[in-house]
Amino acid sequence: MSPTSAPSRRRTGNRAVRSPLARFLVRRIVTALLLAVGITLVTFVLTNLVPGDPVAANLGQRALGDPAIVAQWRADHGLDRPLPQQYLMHLEGLLHGDLGTSQQSHRPVLDDLAESVPATLELAGAAILVSLVLGVGFGVVAALRRDRLSDHVLRVLSLVGISVPTFWLALVAFYVFFFRLQITPGSGRIDPGMTPPPQVTGLYTVDALLSGRWDVLSSAAGHLAAPALVLALYTIGLLTRFTRSAVLEVLGQDYVRSARAKGLPGRVVLFRYVLRPALVPVITVAGLAFGSLLSGTVLVEAVFAWPGVGQYAYRSATTLDLPAVMGVGLVVGVVYLVINLVVDVLYGVIDPRVRVS
Repeated sequence: MSPTSAPSRRRTGNRAVRSPLARFLVRRIVTALLLAVGITLVTFVLTNLVPGDPVAANLGQRALGDPAIVAQWRADHGLDRPLPQQYLMHLEGLLHGDLGTSQQSHRPVLDDLAESVPATLELAGAAILVSLVLGVGFGVVAALRRDRLSDHVLRVLSLVGISVPTFWLALVAFYVFFFRLQITPGSGRIDPGMTPPPQVTGLYTVDALLSGRWDVLSSAAGHLAAPALVLALYTIGLLTRFTRSAVLEVLGQDYVRSARAKGLPGRVVLFRYVLRPALVPVITVAGLAFGSLLSGTVLVEAVFAWPGVGQYAYRSATTLDLPAVMGVGLVVGVVYLVINLVVDVLYGVIDPRVRVS
């Protein structure tokens, strides 16, 4: 081995560490960790600012008349201590993976969320997948056929998707397709009396596929279709309009006209020169839309009796279950952080200029 080989390897390793993409990822991860701490503070403060007395909501009026019972309940739940001390206790519990105990179910909040989060992830994941395929596809078609009949039809449909209230659409879809036409199955994640698949991910469709339970897979997919399509309609309209604008902007660039002047096939020009730069702003909208789907499924879950985070958050808020409310807020905040981190990484992969900005 030559004496210069080891320093050469060290220099190569240092260059790898100091690469623009590595620095970009490190900055984003550090920022995400700092924001995670801020999320814990915001959720704690906002939860404690909610009007109402959690003691009255959980004990009832008869027990509320006994000062000894009230004092004991507040002491058991740490509500007799100053707010800064309560926040430090909350942080200490988070560091040990403890989100507290639900005052309604009397179970660890982490266990309750472990049951409800996968249901919402499955619903929102299916909705965003349908939205990306249809929304981006419709947007590209509308841009390539600008001012033609298909463009006008897609723009009208996208406007309808954005304008129709999701809760109203959920009620109409449930009434028409289940109650009247009996095309779709009823509420819940699987048919009544059917045993859920062995839990691996908590997503019934994925777990049924992994365990080979084809009957459960068919039932879970059927129950998932209607709420996912209802939830996806707004995002499809949003992505259609946004993708159309982004593609039209790129189509007017000089390098696209040069590629066409060289005689390159239309498919090559579209996928190599148009879609890649056009996807950068579309990724931002898709990331925000996915976060909105995760945190905005309350009404759709209520209509279709989907046992997700939305239902859990609603029950916790109406009963002033503070540990559960803070747990839901933390989960939603962390989901947004993860989505933004993924979006930033995709930025760096698609557009090298972002890495050095």
